[in-house]
Amino acid sequence: MSGAPAGRLPARQLLVELGLELDPGLLERTLTHRSYAYEQGGLPTNERLEFLGDSVLGLVVTEHLYTTYPDLSEGQLAKLRAAVVNSRALADVARGLDLGAQVHLGRGEESTGGRDKSSILADTMEALIGAVFLGHGIDQARRFVHHLFDPLMAEVATRGAGLDWKTSLQEIASLSGMGVPAYRVVESGPDHAKSFAATVSVDDLQYGPGAGRNKKEAEQNAAALAFADLKARQGDAALDGAAQGTSA
Repeated sequence: MSGAPAGRLPARQLLVELGLELDPGLLERTLTHRSYAYEQGGLPTNERLEFLGDSVLGLVVTEHLYTTYPDLSEGQLAKLRAAVVNSRALADVARGLDLGAQVHLGRGEESTGGRDKSSILADTMEALIGAVFLGHGIDQARRFVHHLFDPLMAEVATRGAGLDWKTSLQEIASLSGMGVPAYRVVESGPDHAKSFAATVSVDDLQYGPGAGRNKKEAEQNAAALAFADLKARQGDAALDGAAQGTSA
């Protein structure tokens, strides 16, 4: 069977630390991608668990946003949720748990970089959430989701109105009279494992590089660097203005 020994999996360690150990058969199904199941003659796959986990994740995130931000409209809450519950965010969390090293893949997916493919990682992350729900119930699944996604839920609330870094950067640049951000992306590596590095210029300032597995992700990461710096500059300017006002 492909993959590293399960005992080395950070996800397994986290489950133990949280008291959320899973039945071995359930964990095995959680990590079985359909490509591997097909090659093995039709093993149970993680697709049904993925379906379940998607609903559990959506419920927990929606509940948290609804109670945490009582003044936001339905549309604003929906944007926040979409910034958390999406394939890229799920894949990033999955990478932090090293799920790619553990998922059982068919030879085709294995040979084309499936262990770091965002769609596979996101699906496996949802399957793991579904498995925790099946094994321990909604309260423990809620605790598991909060442990993994609270930092992201807090972070997206600090973004601009667009709730993605490129839109937020464009917004703050426009409000500051700095014009439209300009991006430059360089790609490297073989076709099956390309990497991308992006820089972004705002007025006479340049930020980056932002790395990513595709052009969009690299640009978003470069925009995040630029947004953070411009936001800090805005804060410093406001403090300077306040200080001048009190000394006048």
